Amino acid sequence: MTQLRPLDPAFPIDRQIAIDAGPVVLVNVFTLDKADEQSFLKMWQDDAAFMKRQPGFISTQLHRAIGDSPTYLNYAVWESNTHFRAAFTHPEFRAKISAYPTSAVASPHLFQKVAVPDICVA
Repeated sequence: MTQLRPLDPAFPIDRQIAIDAGPVVLVNVFTLDKADEQSFLKMWQDDAAFMKRQPGFISTQLHRAIGDSPTYLNYAVWESNTHFRAAFTHPEFRAKISAYPTSAVASPHLFQKVAVPDICVA
């Protein structure tokens, strides 16, 4: 089963999903044992396919750390936190989390775009 380790222990994902906001970006960093990479990738593909079918899902992308580090970063864009919350708390998705390799540690966190004058828009 995937262990959840918050990026910000003072404000874990369970608190974040209670906030009404949108659009939101989920950033999730996974660490795992190198021997578990293939099973991790299969499970991630399976739960990403589930998320892709959920209302409010916009996109996702998985990245692997360069070199020998079995660390992955996923980001997913959602129309709203309400949509993300419904998918993240769905019983089918919660069951999928338990199928990940036991070495997998996930650090999910939600973000919103920030406007910075002359640089980027929100």
